[in-house]
Amino acid sequence: MDRRTSPSASSDSGTDLPEHRPSQNPRTGSPAPGGKVLALGAAFVRTVRHVCPLLDRWLDSLPDSRFQPFVVYDKRFLFWWGLLLFVCKLGSRRQLDYELRDLETQVLDNVNRLAGTEQQTLPVHKTLDHFLGHVGAAGVAAVRSQCIQRLLRMRVLDAGRLQGKPVAALDGSGFLVFGQRHCPYCLTMKTQAGTVYLHPVWECKLVDPRGLALSIGTEFIENPLPVEASATEGASSVADYDEKNKQDCELKGWSRLAAELKAQFAHTPWCISGDSLYACGPAIAICQQHGWSFVFTFKEGRTPALWADFQGLLELSPENRLRMRLADGTEQRYRWVNELDYRDSDGRAHCLNAVLCEETRAGETTTYAWITDLRVNAHTVIDIAEKGGRIRSKIENEGFNLQKNSGLNLEHAYSFGTEQMQCFYLLLQLAHLFLQLFEKGSLLRRLASEYGGGVAKVFGSLKNLGRRLLECLRYFSLPSEAFDPTAAAGCQIRLDDS
Repeated sequence: MDRRTSPSASSDSGTDLPEHRPSQNPRTGSPAPGGKVLALGAAFVRTVRHVCPLLDRWLDSLPDSRFQPFVVYDKRFLFWWGLLLFVCKLGSRRQLDYELRDLETQVLDNVNRLAGTEQQTLPVHKTLDHFLGHVGAAGVAAVRSQCIQRLLRMRVLDAGRLQGKPVAALDGSGFLVFGQRHCPYCLTMKTQAGTVYLHPVWECKLVDPRGLALSIGTEFIENPLPVEASATEGASSVADYDEKNKQDCELKGWSRLAAELKAQFAHTPWCISGDSLYACGPAIAICQQHGWSFVFTFKEGRTPALWADFQGLLELSPENRLRMRLADGTEQRYRWVNELDYRDSDGRAHCLNAVLCEETRAGETTTYAWITDLRVNAHTVIDIAEKGGRIRSKIENEGFNLQKNSGLNLEHAYSFGTEQMQCFYLLLQLAHLFLQLFEKGSLLRRLASEYGGGVAKVFGSLKNLGRRLLECLRYFSLPSEAFDPTAAAGCQIRLDDS
């Protein structure tokens, strides 16, 4: 049988997998620790096979400029090798050699079955770096887009839609920081301690109320004018990353990122969620150009005249009010205005709607406000505020913060090559996508309950999950049924609604 044969497309519906019975310790009668680790690895593989049954076939379409007569490692195998660097949360590329490159373990057989290959040896970490340089960031990003398109077609994320539109949040983050110039494309920032060299990144993530933040688009913010090798520090061709240029870069980055999203998801009716930086004519015009809705944070200092009109019309619209009291005693008072006229700095006319929320918790009141193109009324105002406005925080909390602090090690330089550096970033995003679906999925919750508790009680932190998956790859041969495309297609995975 050819292991490179990809599973055929199959229906997303089906019944649950047969109940897994944890193996018993014959002396104590309690579940055997090895059984728990093995079951964990099998559940992860089933999750990936279920949500992306054609993943290995997509990997066959990756560009590969390596000199083929000298190629030893199949691109499927190396791509999975790179994914496992982040799935197992190894923390650095060199750890591949220490943790996974051991022929006395089960790693080679397990990765071969994941990739559908028949490799006879395990690569060194430099082989992965070399391979990614020949694939390029665009190739890895295309695989990510195929995974997101699959999830949208499966409709597993429909519960998080706002008026039928999936919500995509925008935000930027520090990616890599160097004490000396790394490449001609570094941005610079002057501090009291001296000049640092930056590679910030701009992200668009599909966000969901259940705690998901799935990367769908990435823009690497770079110095547009390459610096000559002889250029001195502070040369005019170097982009300084001060606050003005930071905002300028982000708005320009949004223009490029929006074009990429439209190309990859031409028929998806996104609702874009962003902070007050986007509450301006250029950002709104981009959304309108692509047929997308938007919910942006509304602040007086960003558009003072529009804010003044909003405050005046609120007093003239006493009927546009809604009061809510949450289970924890928090009181929310919503007010809104429709059809605010706004003319931006380029003379474009816009008709906007705005929402104000005053939230009182433990005697302290906080005010939030958003502008949107969605019509606001008593039936829609809470969803617009919660699913369109507040949900933006998930790109920071469930997105960047987890990627920096849960073992994925986002701010580590996995490579110093510009193209490879971006590839590793995108591999991290794809691995995090699979981990989120696994961590929030019913297969993991059911497994934890069979061992007597919730996920946190049985497996500990999210970082612990990565270590247990590493143990499984190293010491156990994953069961054949975990790779069965028919069983994976027939299982039903529900996301955590808690």
